[in-house]
Amino acid sequence: MTDTQVQTVVDKIVDGNRRMLARAITLVESTKPDHRAQAQDVLQALPTDRQALRIGLSGTPGVGKSTFIENFGMMLVGKGLKVAVLAVDPSSSRSGGSILGDKTRMDLLSRHPNAFIRPSPSQSQLGGVARRTREATALCEAAGYDVVLIETVGVGQSETMVADMSDLFILLMAPAGGDELQGVKRGIMEMADMILINKSDGDLKAAATRTCADYAGALRMLRKRAQDPADFPKAVMVSALAQSGLEDAWSDMQTLSDWRKDQGIWAANRARQAQFWFEEEVRQMVLSALAQHGQAGALMANLSDAVAGGQIPPSIAAQHVIAAFLDKNPQ
Repeated sequence: MTDTQVQTVVDKIVDGNRRMLARAITLVESTKPDHRAQAQDVLQALPTDRQALRIGLSGTPGVGKSTFIENFGMMLVGKGLKVAVLAVDPSSSRSGGSILGDKTRMDLLSRHPNAFIRPSPSQSQLGGVARRTREATALCEAAGYDVVLIETVGVGQSETMVADMSDLFILLMAPAGGDELQGVKRGIMEMADMILINKSDGDLKAAATRTCADYAGALRMLRKRAQDPADFPKAVMVSALAQSGLEDAWSDMQTLSDWRKDQGIWAANRARQAQFWFEEEVRQMVLSALAQHGQAGALMANLSDAVAGGQIPPSIAAQHVIAAFLDKNPQ
């Protein structure tokens, strides 16, 4: 791809061409070497003066993430905002395929001219997000979207990687999801900026009220974080289906993001995230180079059976592989 072609792609993205945005995301998600080189050229040429509010959304399967995103997104576009949704769908560990059905659940939002929805497979990436989700977020920012919602696969309490690519991390919980002890468990709970108790309507409203009180009490027990103003993190009740509490939740998100910008925390957090993803990219490239290394790759395949048979400990076998990769004799 020539410099002129790269600039043409970037110009169309900046102008809000959704077809070109979708093609660019496909390009950055590709694992082909020539596509990766082209994707890097496009990412390097993107303008850096556009910043969206990146909101990471996590929660257990069935908590209503898709319903929340549709109604929350429709509320935002109703305010004149442009909304992008990056939905990460779990991939099969057997076939490697994904259904990518999140877009079908957001019928109204997917047809709105100020909304863009992109489902992506998680593939083998852990942490609830796809490997290139952060790059897709940068493309959506360059396209002029005001809010980027990153929906994770919903794998459970270890799903914290989305917090390292978002400005706000929102955790959706269902009523009667557990006692107060659940709220003080380390991991995903302590990463959340807000906990939204969804499905707070009908017969579940009483249970939602108790659950919200449990989590609010648990959050007060956690150590105060430097990146939070008074009253944050907080637990609030919402109902995506009844569209109640969404305005208040959005107001709280704006309050938190504005405070962090005023305190310089927003910029510092994005700088820290850039460093994190730089180190993560180095690790992934080292693993890829290790697999493609002739001597180390062959040794890894040979030692695999020995490890499985208990003839050599995994740690010792790994030392041999790394030594071959570095072209040194193992100690």
